[in-house]
Amino acid sequence: VDPEAGLAVVEPGATLADVDAATQAHGLAVPTGINSTTGISGLTLGGGVGWLGRTHGLTIDNLQSVEMVLASGERVEASSAQHPDLFWAIRGGGGNFGIVTSFTFQAHPVGPQVLSGLIVHPISDAPQVLRGYRDFVASVPDEATVWVVLRKAPPLPFLPEEVHGTEVLVLAAFYAGDMVEGERVFAPLRALGTPIADVIGPHEFSGWQQAFDPLLTPGARNYWKSHDFESLDGGLIDTVLQAVAELPDPQTEIFIGQLGGAQSRIPEDATAYRGRGAAFLMNVHGRWDDPEQDRECVAWCRRVFDQASEFAMESAYVNFLTDEEGPRLASAYGDAWSRLREVKKRYDADNRFRVNQNIPPGD
Repeated sequence: VDPEAGLAVVEPGATLADVDAATQAHGLAVPTGINSTTGISGLTLGGGVGWLGRTHGLTIDNLQSVEMVLASGERVEASSAQHPDLFWAIRGGGGNFGIVTSFTFQAHPVGPQVLSGLIVHPISDAPQVLRGYRDFVASVPDEATVWVVLRKAPPLPFLPEEVHGTEVLVLAAFYAGDMVEGERVFAPLRALGTPIADVIGPHEFSGWQQAFDPLLTPGARNYWKSHDFESLDGGLIDTVLQAVAELPDPQTEIFIGQLGGAQSRIPEDATAYRGRGAAFLMNVHGRWDDPEQDRECVAWCRRVFDQASEFAMESAYVNFLTDEEGPRLASAYGDAWSRLREVKKRYDADNRFRVNQNIPPGD
């Protein structure tokens, strides 16, 4: 980390926790994702959506350069000045173009303490709270980010025992600026409904980055389906609430991420990432332990995804696409697809890098 220049050089095997530890030692942070066990490489190459995106842009918007090994074996640096076509493609195009051996990111002053935390509501509050949330986030400053999680309550220490295992709606709130101002901004959100618990307060930024890690430990079976949305239509809210009433496993959840802000003001053609016009993303996250539940849990995810499709945009966050969604990839990239295929042809005509959300070389 170069604290004077605000730059962080990161090796490809690092996790977000590694990046946070190194940058926070200097009061800095790189905009990354929402789980600290995530690897920096895959997150970055797919875009990088997280808590700092509304304030400082996606992870790729803070990427200054990379060092790469191409399919030919050549080592190159890609940036806005060197191999700009390659640099455009890797910012959202995934691992299709080579092996990144080093990332250089712009870091920003953050923390060490930030205003953040959870508001937990009983599911009976959900219709009112979701509509109130939709109205609230329409006018908040870029420093504010609030995500929604709908699931069965895990045994968190601040929740009454009788709530454990019941369906809840959780608002996960983060404020990247002055904490006193953040308290003022979040006051209307905290006034919604009758929460079971409200633990918003000053927390270490690196701790907040790790807040959801205990729910995503290794070893479980996972199946995801995801959409982008321009708005939270009333019909979509009804669809989500019906799905929560049918959760197939206590670990399964639906989360809705607030987008917009700085990440939406980057020109659409500046990178290969598509979806800058989305105000929200939704991930239907199937998670369970018993292989006997495979069919039930996968079917639930697909059903919720299908029912929500009428409200969705064409774009999709490629980091949330599954292996079976190759045919959806072209529409997810939209007008970037043909340009991505041309860059692929230029740097990997034989499609050596194909164990991914694969972009085939152009004709």
